[in-house]
Amino acid sequence: MMKKSIGLGCLLALSSISFAQKQGELTRSDIQDIQASYKKDNYTTAMENALSSNDVKKIAYNRDNAGKFDHYFKYKVDVKGITDQQSSGRCWLFTSLNVFRPKVMDAYNTSSFEFSQVYLSFWDLFEKSNLFLNNIIETSKKPITDREVRWYFDEVIGDGGVWNLFVNVASKYGAVPKSVMPETHSSDNTRWMNKLIVRKLREDGIRLRQAAENGAKKRELYTQKKEMMKGIYRMLCLNLGEPVSEFEWRFKTKDGKLTELKKYTPQSFYDEVIGKEQLNDYIMIMNDPTRPYYKKYVIRNYRNTEEGINWEYINLPNEEIKQFAVESIKDNQAMYASCDVGKQSDTKRGILDINNYDYDSVYGVKFGMNKQDRIYTRDSGSSHAMTLVAVDVDDNGKSTKWQFENSWGASSGHRGYLTFSDAWFDNYMFRIVIKKKYLDQKSLDILKKKPVVLPPWDFMY
Repeated sequence: MMKKSIGLGCLLALSSISFAQKQGELTRSDIQDIQASYKKDNYTTAMENALSSNDVKKIAYNRDNAGKFDHYFKYKVDVKGITDQQSSGRCWLFTSLNVFRPKVMDAYNTSSFEFSQVYLSFWDLFEKSNLFLNNIIETSKKPITDREVRWYFDEVIGDGGVWNLFVNVASKYGAVPKSVMPETHSSDNTRWMNKLIVRKLREDGIRLRQAAENGAKKRELYTQKKEMMKGIYRMLCLNLGEPVSEFEWRFKTKDGKLTELKKYTPQSFYDEVIGKEQLNDYIMIMNDPTRPYYKKYVIRNYRNTEEGINWEYINLPNEEIKQFAVESIKDNQAMYASCDVGKQSDTKRGILDINNYDYDSVYGVKFGMNKQDRIYTRDSGSSHAMTLVAVDVDDNGKSTKWQFENSWGASSGHRGYLTFSDAWFDNYMFRIVIKKKYLDQKSLDILKKKPVVLPPWDFMY
């Protein structure tokens, strides 16, 4: 009797386990029910034929939205000329420099000017490499499976970035005109250069960890790191050219006058055209609905130089950000801005609007996530930086549409610009960098508070 009881108990237990393992399984009945829901009516048949043979964006393009936007604005910063980052991730660097480009043209009374992006890109990658190796040394006692260590080896370096990286590298290394250090094939096409530098850094990182495991002191590790940086410098020089340390430069004014050659160092040129005090005048403000507004945040270890500043911002509602941005544009001050440029983007016509494409009607399903949902699920996030240069307003002074100066060349969008609606701003704009003088006192007071520290692997970044 006892054996029979045990056997029955085992059967019941096995039955329970078997049932638990089937939770969520699609049964044949489930599949048949789902299949029956697909009704091949005339519309569905036509849409199946269309979608299986065409680009979905062409099918979903909302004809009712065509012609609703022009490219005229009541207020626009005095900008001229379009830059082109080519096949690189340097939008943040182009955008940062484009904020100051109009100021240089105005100060020198010249009709054209462009900074050398490759010059600062060189030092950005060099400094990122140094910071990576420093981080590996500082975490050498942690197991390689530790989340922080894994993050360093996953991310290593890249040519992407944000405003604070520009502040760090420009403050340290200055700036030069593009004619002094022009682009190279590798700066225009960064994929393989980055890939091989990352591979070398990962190897160097492992060697440093192995040396630490074998008893090397930190002082010895930093000595080894310096030797490793010579190899990184060599790779960068071979791809981008050796950065200039001094140069002569002249230009033509708007009336055709050729100026005399003048000697500069990158730092003296930077001081003349930008100046350290100007960078201190700017602050990043973000719209991140996943976090409380009216707080200051800083992302730990999100920088490029060891001694530089980390990514820091204050989080504000969109309506307040827009008010500040309008004042900046009215005062002829362009702003660094970052957004999810791929969403609802009609780049051929240069229009960004939430009604550009009607995917709901095409598929017969509802796409209903809000901005917060899209951030949490990683469906949306900042993907591209551009210069915010124009705004249109209604009779009450409320913004209705905006314009970016892009860095994809003059043939992209509307002659190099992208016009976007106020509703698109609400949904897909994430941050701008603006002069502090356009903020209200409430926002300025937030800057004095201690920031909330976020990890570099946070879902928003």
